[in-house]
Amino acid sequence: MFAISVEMAEIHGPKMSLEIERKFLVFNDDWKMSVTRAIRIRDGLVASNNGQKVRVRIADSTATITLKSRRRGMTRSEFEYPIPLSDAEEILRVMCNGEVLEKVRHCVPHAGVVWHVDVYQGILSGVVIAEVELRSTDQQIECPNWVEKEVTEESAYRKINMRAQRMANSRQNAPR
Repeated sequence: MFAISVEMAEIHGPKMSLEIERKFLVFNDDWKMSVTRAIRIRDGLVASNNGQKVRVRIADSTATITLKSRRRGMTRSEFEYPIPLSDAEEILRVMCNGEVLEKVRHCVPHAGVVWHVDVYQGILSGVVIAEVELRSTDQQIECPNWVEKEVTEESAYRKINMRAQRMANSRQNAPR
């Protein structure tokens, strides 16, 4: 059996059964001067069904498998478990059809919470989204000056939809 380390809790938050998260677009680079940690992340969607999903993630050298329920506003059930790194590498290789998203997650403390600024690479290069995990749905937060529009409930900003849109755009722009 694996134990979730303090380092893993810093990366992903504590192992929990309820994820409460808000997402925002980032409109300038002011956050960069407050970064306390950067983590290279590779995500692979193993299965998706009606808003529920199973994801494998490698964050630096820590691997997890996560089961997420359908989102209800800013909340959903989430169960995350550590797995061996070699298993995660193999799952990404054989079960994700080469559709692995890559990003660097920057941890940025602001007004008592840690914001995660995700800077995507590869197919989603240029996308920068800030996320903040909350303890309750009514928790008040002070937004930093480098975020603008909240996109928590906008389906266009879910990774699966952003990737699908980029793939469709690349097919349209391909030479014929």
